[in-house]
Amino acid sequence: MESIEGVKETLERLENEKNGLVKGIERKRVEKTRNEQEIKSLEEKNEGLDKLIKKYEEEKSGKTFEIDRITEEKKIREEESAGIIDQITEINKNILLLQEEHSRIEVKKARLESEMESIQNRMWDEYELTYTNALELKKDIGSITQAQKRITELRNEIKELGPVNVTAIDEYIKTKERFEFMSAQKNDMEQAEEKLQKVINEMVSIMKRQFMEQFKLINENFNMVFKELFDGGRAELILVDKENILESGIEIEVQPPGKKLQNLMLLSGGERAFTAIALLFAILRLNPTPFCVLDEIEAALDDANVYKFAQYLKKYSNVTQFAVITHRKGTMEAADTLYGVTMQEHGVSKVVSLKMGEKVG
Repeated sequence: MESIEGVKETLERLENEKNGLVKGIERKRVEKTRNEQEIKSLEEKNEGLDKLIKKYEEEKSGKTFEIDRITEEKKIREEESAGIIDQITEINKNILLLQEEHSRIEVKKARLESEMESIQNRMWDEYELTYTNALELKKDIGSITQAQKRITELRNEIKELGPVNVTAIDEYIKTKERFEFMSAQKNDMEQAEEKLQKVINEMVSIMKRQFMEQFKLINENFNMVFKELFDGGRAELILVDKENILESGIEIEVQPPGKKLQNLMLLSGGERAFTAIALLFAILRLNPTPFCVLDEIEAALDDANVYKFAQYLKKYSNVTQFAVITHRKGTMEAADTLYGVTMQEHGVSKVVSLKMGEKVG
């Protein structure tokens, strides 16, 4: 690009020089015309003098002195004319030199224009840039060497990019359409997420409120059932993380009659089992179910507590039907119906049922 600017500046300078030379030639021509006119005038004067000489010769009068004077004047005029002719000759030589220089400049101008056209064609072929577009991208560079170095670097980077994908524009259009579609979908999803998050926050708020309400009731029932089963004492459910109640762990603190308040894990196996039974009945008391299966939950209890457990089952049997899997006699004695498996013959199992006070085969 700098080479083109330099060529343009050279063309402009040469054009200015050409204009100056043309003006000089024109001035010389005007001066030549003036000199020619003066020569013509002198020649006309010479002719007049010749006529006078002839006249004087014919008259043969005492005009010799005048003739000599006129002859001398003629000589001077002729010398002047010769000098003017020499000047004209020199001017003609200068004009010829200027014309030759003008021709050389014209040839150089044509060559530069051809080079400029070639450069512009190469710009379009290689970069699809017109001269006007290239001016918009013009940047100041330190030197042609630096520019050539930068061009080489850029060409190497282009080579590293690999072959040109001629379908890139179509792929871009398709990708853009898909991007716009996916962006719209993304916006819809974000709006849906915002709505869902709002619903979730509302549900979490409701769940927290309902959980705390139910937890409070279960805690009250737990304490009441514990007292009934243990004949005193107290029990409490404690949330470990009150800031995050929905994911918080729950600790159980109980105080059987005659003992200190302590964590559930510090109790004996029977006490832990009886406390767990108390919690189960506390939940059933809050939300009774029509049917409940219990699998040997009283196995760790002593006989007295098994009896208490069985009697407590009887209290809830009017709202919940219990199916109890057990080996404890106290529990079986409180049952309305017993189901068992017997093997009267070797390898043959048989299910039998028994209602209290009546045997059914």
